[in-house]
Amino acid sequence: MVIAIVIAVVVILLLLVVSTYNACVRLKNQGEEAYAQIDAHLKQRYDLVPNLVETVKGYAKHEQGTLTAVIEARSKAMNTSGVAEKDKADKAFEGTLKSLFALAESYPELKANENFRDLQSQLTRLETEILQARKYYNGVVKTFNTKIETFPTSLIVGLFGGKFARMTYLEVAEAERQNVKVQF
Repeated sequence: MVIAIVIAVVVILLLLVVSTYNACVRLKNQGEEAYAQIDAHLKQRYDLVPNLVETVKGYAKHEQGTLTAVIEARSKAMNTSGVAEKDKADKAFEGTLKSLFALAESYPELKANENFRDLQSQLTRLETEILQARKYYNGVVKTFNTKIETFPTSLIVGLFGGKFARMTYLEVAEAERQNVKVQF
């Protein structure tokens, strides 16, 4: 009788470890997949930017510094790896895109150009998709981090060393946290 109880307890503990491990693996993979979606959207954005810059070049030849900064930021963002580094480079790239659109405001004939408007519309759509993908990623990160830090999962995860390290959230750039000043 005692042996049957001990075997049952061992089996239950083993099932708990296996199911917890599998749940952590699923969440980790879901987080990696969510980040891959963000990466795919960013690649689309990076592919659109040269077309946008070429369209602007025709109207703003003397604004070469802004155009060069956009291309350099794009190149740097494309060549980084890792969640934190890529996120930092992408935020810098977003800043240069804002300066490109601010530049476009100075050229009414550029704003009226159909190619520019189409590219700007595609970029706006992509920005919305990137935002949604970032929200999804951060939701998965929250679920994963909560899972690996709560009891008894934290004990079970500890058995597997660093395989289940905390994932990093994607955060808003500091410049975007500032209050917007509206003046009439």
